[in-house]
Amino acid sequence: MKLDILAIGAHPDDVELGCSATIAKEIASGKKVGILDLTRGELGTRGSAEIRDEEAKEAAKVLDLSMRENLGFADGFFEDDNKEHQLEIIKILRKYRPDIVLLNPPYDRHIDHGKGSKLASSSCFLSGLRRIETELEGVQQEAWRPKQVYHYIQWQPMEPDFVVDVTGFIDKKIEAVKAYKSQFFDPNSKEPSSPISSKNFLESIKYRAQDLGRLVNVDYAEGFTTERYIAVKNLSDIF
Repeated sequence: MKLDILAIGAHPDDVELGCSATIAKEIASGKKVGILDLTRGELGTRGSAEIRDEEAKEAAKVLDLSMRENLGFADGFFEDDNKEHQLEIIKILRKYRPDIVLLNPPYDRHIDHGKGSKLASSSCFLSGLRRIETELEGVQQEAWRPKQVYHYIQWQPMEPDFVVDVTGFIDKKIEAVKAYKSQFFDPNSKEPSSPISSKNFLESIKYRAQDLGRLVNVDYAEGFTTERYIAVKNLSDIF
């Protein structure tokens, strides 16, 4: 199966928090979209890896993803320059051949976000080198490099290079985020508090998207940064 878009996150829920309204919009237009989680989030303050596994499956259903896989790297301790880690991501890129890849931001509050971003970005480049040989289920894979690599925005506020109008899809994003019941605001939870378990953080999902939308005269938007210039054929392509 070939994907149009593959979103990669260091932890289950990273993609949902960063760009799931954009994903929902692309899927609604007929695009095939998948998510690759690098770790199971086993070091998270709340819940457990097993709980996160089930929550990720539920979020995938909410978004109607074409695929979701988890590489099971060590949460907190995977390396952004590890050859074995790069090869595992390369196998996924060559398996699904996405045209666009969405990654964690280059830096953020959680160190795994920056590490995951660099690791996946390097893997996107290396995946296009035919002399790097990989096999999947005994079959030699062909080289594949995504056409575009973009970074979604998470905890740290960043100046986006472009924004996507996600008006009409913000509720789907919040529904996907809330699939991770163990992680986010629950007044009845007995779990320890965390930076993302507050009511303010849950509410920030909507008001941050609303603020970005305000700046481009739409109701809601999600922001992205780029690794290279974005080109348009005509000035009228920009609204």
